[in-house]
Amino acid sequence: MGEALTAALAARSLKEQMEIGLRRLGKPVAVITCWDGERRWAKTATSVTDLSMDPPSLLICIDRQAGVYAPITRGANFCVNILHADQLAISEQCGGEERGEGRFREGRWDSAACGTPYLRGCEASFVCEYQTHMDHGTGAIIIGAVSEVQIGTGEVDPLIYVDGHYAHPATDL
Repeated sequence: MGEALTAALAARSLKEQMEIGLRRLGKPVAVITCWDGERRWAKTATSVTDLSMDPPSLLICIDRQAGVYAPITRGANFCVNILHADQLAISEQCGGEERGEGRFREGRWDSAACGTPYLRGCEASFVCEYQTHMDHGTGAIIIGAVSEVQIGTGEVDPLIYVDGHYAHPATDL
């Protein structure tokens, strides 16, 4: 690392340094959805990973201020929809451009047997039964047991977010 960059980073708070460092980590973009019996919820997220294959489980991390936090942590089933590179508009609308049902304006949305909304045409959708969560600082770690999987049929080309920008690995590599 160059001396100028090192000095500039040293002058920043640990939180700012962490934010700068994490911008260098490319992550797939997902939309987390749920249905609480009264309305649908959606939020763009990049902190999603597999936890276990036996039993099939996913781990998601979301901000505790996100709209999906309350219904999911009260036990609502949820879905992790991994976006395709051509679904940038869905990421943006679910990331804050829209509110409420407006977040479902773009895309072909359907409902799983449990009522949880999932996105047709994305890379993959994982319907999960809420298992548990742990709050930590401003965020929450949520574990879901996978109960249903929908796999996209097109070319694998996930939407990636890195350094504050969207990237398309199929064309950017």
